Amino acid sequence: MSTTRTRPNRQVAHRLALLEAMLRVRRFEERCAELYSAARIRGFMHLYIGEEAVAVGVNEALTEDDAIVSTYREHGHALARDVPAEAIMAEMFGRTTGCSHGRGGSMHLFDASRRFYGGNAVVGGGLPLAAGLALADRMTGRHRITCCFFGDGAFAEGEFHETANLAALWGLPVLLVCENNLYAMGTALARHQAQTDLALRAAGYGMASWAVDGMDVLAVENAARRAAEGIRGGGGPHFLEMRTYRFRAHSMYDSDRYRDKAEIERWKERDPVEGFALRLREAKELSDRARTALEDRLAAELDAAVEAAEQAPEEPVEDLLKYVTSPPEATAP
Repeated sequence: MSTTRTRPNRQVAHRLALLEAMLRVRRFEERCAELYSAARIRGFMHLYIGEEAVAVGVNEALTEDDAIVSTYREHGHALARDVPAEAIMAEMFGRTTGCSHGRGGSMHLFDASRRFYGGNAVVGGGLPLAAGLALADRMTGRHRITCCFFGDGAFAEGEFHETANLAALWGLPVLLVCENNLYAMGTALARHQAQTDLALRAAGYGMASWAVDGMDVLAVENAARRAAEGIRGGGGPHFLEMRTYRFRAHSMYDSDRYRDKAEIERWKERDPVEGFALRLREAKELSDRARTALEDRLAAELDAAVEAAEQAPEEPVEDLLKYVTSPPEATAP
């Protein structure tokens, strides 16, 4: 087969894979919302619906050796990192087969085998952890990237400014990805930041920085690849401001009275999942039959994940203090 014919086929396959990854996140989140409303999932839960292009696009620029540090809105990041839906769903149910053994729940997904170093319930709390991972790589001579996701609300926290300063000062191989969805919980960006151009603010620390259309998965992927290449080439930390929007409230407990409904509908017109699907359909790269088959496959995947989670065991009471302190052998001289 000729090279000119093979390359377009690969590009089409790649775009279809991006759509599948985003749809997996969307359908997973929708299923979680249903289960939460039915009281089958409990605790706090923050959905990623509307922001799928960011997690999927950024992950395309990373390798298996790179690390990811996330936020409490991390289901999409974990799925994009190939943490199995079954392991994440079991964590939602608090079962021992969950990726955090049922101890973390929605906000604390963790999978060291995939270098996914957790969701973090503290706003901006993952930033210093990311700097530490990147510093360790620098000191041990490992050529890999640490990618840290955080929201616009983190700009009001000292952790961002301390991390950005030290990362630039030490030239750390860290990719800072700000998911600017315009609201820090219920506070609009202009109400908590005097300068709303977050990429401009980050540039003040002497790092490469620019804003990206976070509703376009291809734009996100291209920006993330450019940033990753810069970091791997010795260019130090890079900052990406992903301008995106969450379609759902801050959390399942949030009444969402701080946003104008018309604003939400305007952003939904730029839906990253359905908009991309439409582009593929218009380019004759996605047929109705293929879309239906994809939806059926994802539905079956999620059905299996829910069933496995419901059948998985809960942690016995006698293990309540397990992992709270280090075992004696770990602290022995």
